[in-house]
Amino acid sequence: MPNATTNRLARETSPYLQQHADNPVDWYPWGEEALTRAREEDKPILLSIGYSACHWCHVMAHESFEDPAIAAVMNAHFINIKVDREERPDIDRIYQTAHYLLTQRGGGWPLTVFLTPDQSPFFAGTYFPKAARYGLPGFPELLGRLADIYRDRRADIDQQNAQLLGMLGRLGHGEPADAPLSAMLIDRARAELARHYDRAWGGFEAAPKFPHTASLNRLLRHWSATRLDGHEDSEALHMALHTLERMAEGGLFDHLGGGFARYSVDERWAIPHFEKMLYDNGPLLALYAQAHAITGGEDFRAAAEATARWVMREMQAPEGGYYSSLDADSEGEEGRYYVWTREAVREAVGETDFPLFAARHGLDSTPNFEGRWHLVGARPLAEAAATAGLDEATAAAHLAAARERLFALRETRVRPGLDDKILTAWNALMIRGMAIAARHLERPEYADSAERALDFVRGTLWREGRLLATCKNGHAHLPAYLDDYAFLIDALLELLQLRWRSEDAEFARALAEVLLARFEDGERGGFYFTADDHETLIQRPKPMADEAMPSGYGVATRALIRLGHLLGEPRYLEAAERALAAASGAIDQAPSAHCSLLDALEEQLSPTRLVILRGPGGMLAPWQARCLRPFAPARLAFAIPSTTESLPEALASKPAADMPQAFYCRGPQCAPAIGELPALDDALRADEPGAAVSAS
Repeated sequence: MPNATTNRLARETSPYLQQHADNPVDWYPWGEEALTRAREEDKPILLSIGYSACHWCHVMAHESFEDPAIAAVMNAHFINIKVDREERPDIDRIYQTAHYLLTQRGGGWPLTVFLTPDQSPFFAGTYFPKAARYGLPGFPELLGRLADIYRDRRADIDQQNAQLLGMLGRLGHGEPADAPLSAMLIDRARAELARHYDRAWGGFEAAPKFPHTASLNRLLRHWSATRLDGHEDSEALHMALHTLERMAEGGLFDHLGGGFARYSVDERWAIPHFEKMLYDNGPLLALYAQAHAITGGEDFRAAAEATARWVMREMQAPEGGYYSSLDADSEGEEGRYYVWTREAVREAVGETDFPLFAARHGLDSTPNFEGRWHLVGARPLAEAAATAGLDEATAAAHLAAARERLFALRETRVRPGLDDKILTAWNALMIRGMAIAARHLERPEYADSAERALDFVRGTLWREGRLLATCKNGHAHLPAYLDDYAFLIDALLELLQLRWRSEDAEFARALAEVLLARFEDGERGGFYFTADDHETLIQRPKPMADEAMPSGYGVATRALIRLGHLLGEPRYLEAAERALAAASGAIDQAPSAHCSLLDALEEQLSPTRLVILRGPGGMLAPWQARCLRPFAPARLAFAIPSTTESLPEALASKPAADMPQAFYCRGPQCAPAIGELPALDDALRADEPGAAVSAS
């Protein structure tokens, strides 16, 4: 152990593990040292999984893990292992599934699992209070009971474990459907989303409400496809845009500093669980930029730009990578950094502007968070302006100035904790979001930010032809997962459309080769979450469904389709076809749970459109802008200057001339070169849904 006052976690890079380094609990990180001790001493393992921004993780730590008496029981009867679920999503994924199988309830964090020394779980729960309440046993009582059960009922545990391991094994592999995949599954997913849609407040569930970015992306793509084939599904567009509107108006969005919290505790999106996660904000940034491209709505632009500013201001390291998250708590209280008293707001914004601000942001009604106010978009701008006797433009200017004053005041408060580790997969999601926002909002500084993050990932987390998953203070470690490879290929394809760099295209190819060599199931098709040389765990799953993040399996499948067409590589297309076939049974059972895979299926059924622009670099900009700015989710466009060398054959066969020309392709089929911008404009209109209805 490092010294008399800290445990083994003091040596770890994870901020979450370091939060527990001074606990009296004899914590181990996950690893062979802990597992060997459990086997040698025949002690059960107490596995505690959480993350640094998790409020209830902090509560359980303060109540139990900092208590010397409880720690003494833990140390006497268990081998105690702490896991950061963000660094080890492989372990978290397995034991969240085990929690569901053991309890028939969804899990969460903190996740508390008791294992036999061979890593098999025999009891699982989430948060346990120090004393019995909420219908839960007190944690000390639970520890004593489970220690007794492990000692006295080993045969029962062994029998249960055999059954559970069998179920985990069956869940780890998809079964093909009886019928081939078809567009009918895409229509079924849309119908399922409509059944779950909250017509009053948007979203797809009752409280708590999560953004479900993969579902929103699917609805935008579904609308685009139906508009192109002459059967516009305006309701699909409405569901997506209305949800985006309500989230941006509610308290899920930070009206002063930008960015979105992880979820809302109520159905109106008013009060969030206050932590901000990079993995939510990358996809949301892309969605709001796309919503602006579809509608021209300035509210969508404003939400996207505020989010991008927050990321660049607070979440981007000087070295280029993006940090992971901001805590829900500050000064020991959830939300303390974000909430206000009416008097503090009145003093900051002034008596003249307070009635307008109060009407717009809800301070003229009762407190909405523990006797204080969390800012929401309580009334539309027009209505708030009318109450103050102002026109909308004047009211908007006054509100912007008031928010700036409040933001400056908030900056003097004790900030929420920053988890400053840099995760490859989450960085890829934000690189993609920044690239899409740069395209649709015409903000080249967002592309600059994305490029810096990409260069950091390639320079620090790409080692000897393999990715690493995490980095903190320059120390990169842990083998990467499927999500890391899939999300990064996807992000590279977005960034390459803005700025062609041959080294980025080669990086995408190298990532795809590792993905196929190390993650593909060569027998059944599809992709495992961990590589073939990863540490052996009790399950090697193929996670096909979208969760809080889009499915790496689905993103990998679509990215391989796109990269296969771009590089003319049939092996990528064949792997994607196998992956879809392997997932067909899972998709058929619950189409709307597999939106990322349906995006891939859509591009398999209607091959990806590619536009390759060649010519002098200084002359390609207007051609590139014409291709990229409209919302056309099934089209990719790459501007490759004539000076570019070492192109793959599929691109080298589209030669540059003295003037710009475009090669327009549907899958592998390419039309003759187009040499005039008006002719390209005519060809592109076939891929673009055009002006859209508003969300309301």
